[in-house]
Amino acid sequence: QVQFAESGGGLAQPGGSLRLSCKASGFIFGAYYMAWYRQAPGKQRELVASVGRNSTTYADSVKGRFTISRDNAKNLVYLQMNNLKPEDTAQYYCNRRGYNSDWGQGTQVTVSS
Repeated sequence: QVQFAESGGGLAQPGGSLRLSCKASGFIFGAYYMAWYRQAPGKQRELVASVGRNSTTYADSVKGRFTISRDNAKNLVYLQMNNLKPEDTAQYYCNRRGYNSDWGQGTQVTVSS
């Protein structure tokens, strides 16, 4: 079945960096746009970034700070997060873009001094 295993979260100071990883399984990885989403307490889940074969998109709030990438040979998708801000604090999830099922556990990112 479709599964996602996110990792790499943790506590970072404002201005710091983290790199998230997501291992996907159970579907033909290279055939899908992949995406990172996040959900902060009391807020709806939002799309942070997505990556296709040769294209990427970003939420305005993370443009210039986050970089999404993928390794189709290993079924991995990454999110490099630089210049982190307290408002980036959230649970981060990966999934196929546009799908609202098969969510993994996510990985917690906390940005605080």
